Amino acid sequence: MKIALILNPFAGLGGSVALKGSDGVAQQAVELGAVSKVAERVKLALQDHLAVLRQHQWMTCPGNMGAAVLASLGIEADMLALDVADPSTAEDTREAARLALQQGAELIVFAGGDGTARDICAVVEQQVPVLGIPAGVKIHSSVYAVTPHAAGEVLMAVTEGGLIDIREQEVRDIDEVAFRDNRVRARHYGDMKVPQLGQFIQHTKSGGVEVEDLVLQEIAEFVVEQMEPETVYLIGSGKSTAFIMDCLGLPNTLLGIDAVLDRQLLRSDLTEQDILSLCRQYPVRVVISVIGGQGHILGRGNQQLSEQVIRQLGKANIQVIATKTKLKNLQHRPLVVDTGNRVLDLSLQGQWEVLTGYDDYAWYPVETY
Repeated sequence: MKIALILNPFAGLGGSVALKGSDGVAQQAVELGAVSKVAERVKLALQDHLAVLRQHQWMTCPGNMGAAVLASLGIEADMLALDVADPSTAEDTREAARLALQQGAELIVFAGGDGTARDICAVVEQQVPVLGIPAGVKIHSSVYAVTPHAAGEVLMAVTEGGLIDIREQEVRDIDEVAFRDNRVRARHYGDMKVPQLGQFIQHTKSGGVEVEDLVLQEIAEFVVEQMEPETVYLIGSGKSTAFIMDCLGLPNTLLGIDAVLDRQLLRSDLTEQDILSLCRQYPVRVVISVIGGQGHILGRGNQQLSEQVIRQLGKANIQVIATKTKLKNLQHRPLVVDTGNRVLDLSLQGQWEVLTGYDDYAWYPVETY
């Protein structure tokens, strides 16, 4: 997994010297004797999980924006080509986030306060999930774990391929100038996707067991609600995707792929060439499910989604759906791609967002063998 680490080394400096924050007063805080504890809080998050975390691909910023703390923990990392100012600035944080996205980061871990979260959000928005390690004076944003230790537990679960919810969480910040004058002015700056150890309960029946058909109905309703006009939706094979066609009131090919345009059946039981022809005429998206017990999503039961089709569509236009029960039954085994092209399979590896309920997503690993 590709993980980026970005630190704001001046986060929290104003707290111990009663400046009620660090925005614009970092130098003053240092002059008053404040000492940065950001690196210590990052170590608290990572130090109990080093054996696992060292197996992943890290990227970070020079010096005290990340490289120093990872080196102290024995975690090797690629260096982002960032010319860090002295002292580092908000623009350094934003540029680090831009570079991390360019280098293919699948998760951005950052340490700071609400100002840092704002800077990350301004660049990342909802492109990839993020995880905040709290290190600031004020933490109003819900993109942070409750403690550094909690951040480490979430990170560990993510890297071990556990069933992790992905939720949109708010980035909020207050006006520190007004706050120092005892006036609280909070503002919503945006939302980012955050992995979390969510509850395994969607619908309950006798002890919190997921009622699978009800969840599949919810998934179908959400997929239908999100359908855009003049876009072809390829509905893949299987019982799970059949709920989508039922929700639309359309006949479906249980073991084939059907095309829907403007919520009407366009064609049934498509071939590879049929799909390629549609790709030349319309924007095309595909909804596929997980083979229960095996975890295959591409290359088994849907060979019409060939190498050429997948390259034409791109990962961003492939939506995987599954109930959390089905994912849990995989017992931490990854989802599998087997398109017949090793290079393509390797390019599809990584964390995928799986739709597991009504506007409810889980983050789950996809691999090939």
